[in-house]
Amino acid sequence: MELPLSSRSLFNRLRYKHLHMLVALGSSRNLHRASQHLNMSQPAATRMLHEIEDMFGCELFERMPRGMRPTALGRQLLHFAETALTGLDRCAEDLAARQQGGYGYLSVGTIMGAAPDLVMDAIAEIKARHHQLRIRIMGDTSDQVIQLLEQGRIDLAIARRSAATDSQHYDFEELGNERLLLVVRSGHPLAERSDPDFRELVDDWPWILQPQTSPARIAFDAELQQLGLSPPADVIECSSVYSMQQLIQLTEAIMLLSESALRDYLRMGLVRALPVEVGQKMAPFGMLLRKGEPVGRELGTFIELLRARAAAAGAQGSR
Repeated sequence: MELPLSSRSLFNRLRYKHLHMLVALGSSRNLHRASQHLNMSQPAATRMLHEIEDMFGCELFERMPRGMRPTALGRQLLHFAETALTGLDRCAEDLAARQQGGYGYLSVGTIMGAAPDLVMDAIAEIKARHHQLRIRIMGDTSDQVIQLLEQGRIDLAIARRSAATDSQHYDFEELGNERLLLVVRSGHPLAERSDPDFRELVDDWPWILQPQTSPARIAFDAELQQLGLSPPADVIECSSVYSMQQLIQLTEAIMLLSESALRDYLRMGLVRALPVEVGQKMAPFGMLLRKGEPVGRELGTFIELLRARAAAAGAQGSR
């Protein structure tokens, strides 16, 4: 294998097709499937992989009996290839939008908790100002949107504060938080109770909860610990907020979710909030940006709208 090349030599030899090969192979972990994805023969794909490994002077994939696995250096190069291709695709989309008279392109990843009010209101306002602006909204959980930000697929993440958000690679700006509610379906035996006891709810009723790593579940478990209660034994664990809303209508369970995620269902009368206070708070959510990257016109406008709406919500909540 050749000695590693200098960055100038790599720029001269590394091609767009090499990046596609790396991403296809990293995704499939199989040379045959990667070659099919790229519409080339397997021998040609093998030669291309050898060519790439020769460029970098090291083995990028470990050959296994039933496929391939990226080495440590291979994983690093895969991340570069994914980011580079995403960046190029994004640049092409932005240029195409501007050539057609558009205002540009904005891609946002957001958690569900911030989406119903803060994020959607800001998106509606920026869209009203700039009709030609192309907007893409992605994500669901904090883990998902942070991964999208790391891959360069979004410009901005709205996520809850965690060890990942405090990484040296990101800048985090807090925007707010939300209240947790316990709800049951309309017509549930507990719906008309004025003084349900937390211990009774935990011991005697089934529950619908998010996974143990979710911010809402972490707050719930902390609340139980503070009250000296054991976790409920009868639990349906679900990561999809939409599926949780369906399940609550079909069971006698109690469900724990953020107020913003429940607002429409409460307004339509599909669920009833129990008069039980959950004292523990979830980690606050905020804006997450890749550190050191310039903020473009569209993103800068959107950030200012988020700040203004967060400030207004905070002032209203303190009254």
